[in-house]
Amino acid sequence: MNRDSNIYTILYASVMVVLVAVVLAFTSQSLKSFQKENEENDKRQQILRSINVQVSANEAKAKFGELIEDSFLVDEQGAKVEGDAFAADVVKAFEKHTYPVFVARVDGQVKYIMALSGAGLWGALWGYISVNDDRNTIYGADFSHAGETPGLGAEIVLPTFSGRFAGKRIFIENEFKSVAIVKPGKSAAGQDYVDGISGGTITSQGVDKMIFDSLHGYVRFLTSQNQ
Repeated sequence: MNRDSNIYTILYASVMVVLVAVVLAFTSQSLKSFQKENEENDKRQQILRSINVQVSANEAKAKFGELIEDSFLVDEQGAKVEGDAFAADVVKAFEKHTYPVFVARVDGQVKYIMALSGAGLWGALWGYISVNDDRNTIYGADFSHAGETPGLGAEIVLPTFSGRFAGKRIFIENEFKSVAIVKPGKSAAGQDYVDGISGGTITSQGVDKMIFDSLHGYVRFLTSQNQ
């Protein structure tokens, strides 16, 4: 075939396109398992941070298996329902009114970990919050975001913010109150509260709403002692 002909050029280009597509597809498929493992380890790290345990990605799976002794989904009535709490997409689970719960044992004490999902200034917010075995007093929390402003709202990921929630109560005199996030120097009547991020008012409000809305679905689980 004449290499200077248009037909040769078209055939050559077509073959190269197919070869490149095959190579990319093979590479993508080969990396998929690694990508999935990385995503799962990131999730494990987030859950562990909510019980104040910091580990590397390489250590996450082993530490998760060591500390998390049970996981399940509950409905709005607090009853267990079918499903995999770890594999569940939290947004979709919440839409179906099902809520992931992870049970950890830290220094011999039981902690209940619950998922959070909401929206900030520029995108999604999510996280996990843990309570002591009284199912009321917060033990730890961890927050993440999709695109909040660096140096402002993005600081919700820092322990200096999440650490403020330890010891706060979700229920006051047996009534669900959540935990308010207020402007520094302000307060919230009738409920426990923490200072928000300076300069990150909208993100702080988003976290406030996320915690209230998310934990509201867990109220019956938290108030039931027969799980």
